[in-house]
Amino acid sequence: MVGVFDNGFPISYTDNVATLRQQGFTLIEIMVVVLIIGVLVGLSVGAYSGAKKVAWDTRRKGDLESIKSALEIYRTDCGSYPSDVTFGQNLVGSGICNGNTYMSPVPTDPKPAIFSYRYSLSGATYALCAYLETGSSSVLGCGGNCGTQVCNYRVQVP
Repeated sequence: MVGVFDNGFPISYTDNVATLRQQGFTLIEIMVVVLIIGVLVGLSVGAYSGAKKVAWDTRRKGDLESIKSALEIYRTDCGSYPSDVTFGQNLVGSGICNGNTYMSPVPTDPKPAIFSYRYSLSGATYALCAYLETGSSSVLGCGGNCGTQVCNYRVQVP
């Protein structure tokens, strides 16, 4: 079947349809591309979320080690560990160390609205506890919850 003439040459109907198809994409092709992009975005968001949890847990472990170091310096100077640690406030000596600042401020959990650190003094030892989002079960010796969750990571001396 012959259609419109182009520059004096006849164009067949099938050639005309083929030309039109080369100018755009079909609905199926567009849907497949959108589906592939959606899957890739979904996978990357999931990986990002997991990486954030690992980063927060790494920070929590680092915070507890920093607090532990400050508490050891406090004990060396003052002869004992502090009776209480207020997270988010300065760790200031009392008694013979009155006025010395040992940590300014004591770190808080990266997500303080949900989780918190815990300090538990027992005679000559103490435990610092936190909830790790990538951790597994709870640990004993923390004396309570770490915010809305049961503590599952502990730094204890000795």
